[in-house]
Amino acid sequence: MTRRVVLAYSGGLDTSVAVHWMGAELGLEVIAVAVDVGQGGDFDRTRRRALAAGAVEAVVIDAKQELAEDFVVPTLAANALYEGRYPLVSALSRPVIVRHLVAEARKHGAGAVAHGCTGKGNDQVRFEVGTRALAPDLDIVAPVRLWRITREETIGYAERHALPITISRDRIYSIDENLWGRAIECGVLEDPWAAPPEDVFSLTRATATAPFELVIGFEQGVPVSLDGAPVGLVELIAKVGEAAGSVGYGRIDMVEGRRVGIKSREVYESPAALALVAAHRDLEGLTLERELAHEKMRLEHRFAELAYDGMWFSPLREALSQFMASTQRHVTGEVRVALSPGGGLEIVGRRSPRPLYDYGLATYDSADSFRHSDAEGFVRLFGLGVQTWAAKQGIGRSEDLPER
Repeated sequence: MTRRVVLAYSGGLDTSVAVHWMGAELGLEVIAVAVDVGQGGDFDRTRRRALAAGAVEAVVIDAKQELAEDFVVPTLAANALYEGRYPLVSALSRPVIVRHLVAEARKHGAGAVAHGCTGKGNDQVRFEVGTRALAPDLDIVAPVRLWRITREETIGYAERHALPITISRDRIYSIDENLWGRAIECGVLEDPWAAPPEDVFSLTRATATAPFELVIGFEQGVPVSLDGAPVGLVELIAKVGEAAGSVGYGRIDMVEGRRVGIKSREVYESPAALALVAAHRDLEGLTLERELAHEKMRLEHRFAELAYDGMWFSPLREALSQFMASTQRHVTGEVRVALSPGGGLEIVGRRSPRPLYDYGLATYDSADSFRHSDAEGFVRLFGLGVQTWAAKQGIGRSEDLPER
């Protein structure tokens, strides 16, 4: 390995200590890479903090648009929710960061990339598998796994070396955020019986005092407008999240099966993600043919697993994304979303220029165009197999029927 390493840098305690530790203990030149995926914060300050901790270079990259277009869009096309609930918040930002770690490693002649993940989490898998998929020649350094010290000892290390970080010895929450949502861990949340305290939430605090509606427009599965006005994707996600979060919608509290085999209590806030998935799925109900829709539902679960497991750059995930994209050609239209204080979200209307809903076929009034005479033969042929089976097995005798 060359003596230069590129570190995924958050500006927090662990990665700041990692910068100094890799330099002092391993003799490495550290290039800190901070990637803006919508988590907010002062990135000029983050850059200065990395340099003060000992990085030879600190790079800040704005990847919000990239996250939205290259990762959120295909994930939304798949209506991807891990274990049917989690909209892959952190799982989507990691491959974005990996892309830039590899690019910066090439640019700066580094022989390795590094991350600040522990040995218990999913993110180590996402960083390392993603890196090996894009750059199998690069080494990987995981300082937090290597040093095996407690949070208290990590804080002590930072104090001894005067690292420029805000330090708290309290057992605080671990928070990861991007434009698709927010993940909260640790503290009281490690007890799956304890209700999450209100102070852990920031995106889903109910401020609206009356119900209201939002009309979300899609073109080929991509959200493009709000209430009839075109809106850029990053801004649209933020606006939908603000609207849905204002009624308290978008909280998830679940015990999740991690890739490493641990059951973990996770709390998420994802008002934009959950609202957009709900609207998108509903529009698909209007625009996707039945057999295609059913097969797509089956594959959505697999897509979510692959993304969660850090297999974003795998051939199967890429192939599934091509399939999902092909299903979106006619997923164009608008969805009416009703939001009400207390966390209520309901789809109350949908329309499309190419709906598969046909009023003449669906109605029971005088406009009915369905050929009812076709139904008898269809039903008879559809059930012929089970009818034949029942007759041959002697099923239907009075002694086989339940007593009244």
